[in-house]
Amino acid sequence: MAVFCQHCGARLPVNARFCSSCGAAISASRPMAGRPLIRPRVGRQIAGVCVALAQSNGWDVSTVRIVAVIGLIISSGLVGVAYVAAWIGIPEEAANLPGAYPPGI
Repeated sequence: MAVFCQHCGARLPVNARFCSSCGAAISASRPMAGRPLIRPRVGRQIAGVCVALAQSNGWDVSTVRIVAVIGLIISSGLVGVAYVAAWIGIPEEAANLPGAYPPGI
């Protein structure tokens, strides 16, 4: 079973107590079993919605993008509205800038 950080989505060892990427404490009672739905900063074309859906579900990014474009054409723009809603609703990956303070400081 893979475990991921609930804050930044980094893959962690099963017995990790803190995230090696962002330093957040890992809850022993509720480890996250799958990758969280977070829009990554790397690999996105427009807003990262297709990449987020593909990574969280283990799908191929190209397939998700093709289905999104075909759905946009067939639904006369309804998928575009859903895409914008997902853009607003899915949180963006935290920036790991050198020298930046950890969250909460």
